[in-house]
Amino acid sequence: MISRSNDPPGLRRRFRAAIAAVAIVFAGNATAAPPAPTDVIAVDRPWDGGGVAEVSWTSAPDIAGLEGFQVWRSETEDETGSRNADQRRSALKDAMTAAETREYDRLVEVEGVAPEDARMQARRVARSSAIELSMQESGIEPEETGPHGGHWILVDTVSSGASRLTVKKLDQKSEYTFIVYSIARGEGKASVRSEASSPSDSITPVAAIVNLGRGPLFVILALLCGVVLFFIIKARRGAVLKIRKIAGLSAIDEAVGRATEMGRPMLYINGIQDMDDLQTVAGITVLGKVAKTAAEYDARIEVPTCRSLVMSAARETVEASYLTAGRTDAYNPDLIYYVTDEQFGFTAYVSGLIVRDRPAACFYMGAFFAESLILAETGNSVGAIQIAGTAMPSQLPFFVAACDYTLIGEEFFAASAYLSEQPEQLGSLKGQDMGKLLVGVVLVVGVLLATVGTITENQVILSAVDWFKNTALTG
Repeated sequence: MISRSNDPPGLRRRFRAAIAAVAIVFAGNATAAPPAPTDVIAVDRPWDGGGVAEVSWTSAPDIAGLEGFQVWRSETEDETGSRNADQRRSALKDAMTAAETREYDRLVEVEGVAPEDARMQARRVARSSAIELSMQESGIEPEETGPHGGHWILVDTVSSGASRLTVKKLDQKSEYTFIVYSIARGEGKASVRSEASSPSDSITPVAAIVNLGRGPLFVILALLCGVVLFFIIKARRGAVLKIRKIAGLSAIDEAVGRATEMGRPMLYINGIQDMDDLQTVAGITVLGKVAKTAAEYDARIEVPTCRSLVMSAARETVEASYLTAGRTDAYNPDLIYYVTDEQFGFTAYVSGLIVRDRPAACFYMGAFFAESLILAETGNSVGAIQIAGTAMPSQLPFFVAACDYTLIGEEFFAASAYLSEQPEQLGSLKGQDMGKLLVGVVLVVGVLLATVGTITENQVILSAVDWFKNTALTG
């Protein structure tokens, strides 16, 4: 150390001047914070389904190194309550841990209690202190608030050229206030944020009576309904609608005829779900066709069911089919019976029935799960003609592998129109097919336009694609 007496003349003065010069250099190199945006305005988007706000702001011109803007919104009451609860739980946990540590150290170091016993006593003391603290609201300090005396949640960060943002997924029962920050480039790779802008007025994003954003969906729905009605009217006037033949349904006559020639019964399984499942209803429709053909050929059909309500519906359907065929005397309700609701109990019974009676034809029409492969392989092992139909994607591979014919997905639901040949159902089926074709064309055209717009960077095409995605393709 240099003593005062040995200090060369002016040394301390020169040292102070050097420190001041370094401070001036660093101060000159530091990047000042950019100015905050002004005129922040938030409005509820009109004629929408609610939960959407439009936020706009004004930025100061010629901000050096401007990178973008951050938009923040105020907390809702539920979010504030949740945050306060989390903060309180964290404070109680910290206080409980501190109390346990202090008590443990006192018991071990001062009173000489064994560590195991000290740990148990310290935990009891910590729980008691946590209970006392939870009873004292002032025992936990509230978290420090943010700008303008409130808590804020980051919504999004936008580019420097933006001056507005559409904020979605807001609660229609809560009020919201918005603030905006300017973000500029600082020294190195760091970014500098401005002070918070003045808050916008509070808004509540409510739903309008008419949501004009769903206009494209309404047009598409009206077009699809119009196509369906057109084909229904056309079918009622006697026009012949060409419907693609379904191989599995066309093979019903072959399967029933084979059972008649061999003098062996047929087995019809309507799935394992109740009548509240659409697949069960579709299976009952196919059962009517199979039973009518069996009545005409004088073949025996047996229908074990997994639900009592399905048994009742199957009996009425088969009886109506025998009545239509003029063979009411051949109808035997005892061949349509209830087995059990238990999945694999029903599977074991049907598998045993197939092995014992060796049916000539097996029909699996309805909702199936793990039992699908067991039943199909058992039927295949006795040499039966098997026709299956289901809309369960996970079971279709098993039916395709083990059955002669399989109705895949929508073919199964179209069976009712195919078999009834009623103008209303045929027209509806044809109209739905044309609607799917129309939707496919729209998707292909949209993909091509999006590709062309991206390659050419044509803003008109890209804006049209974005508008279509944000209206017709969003929920």
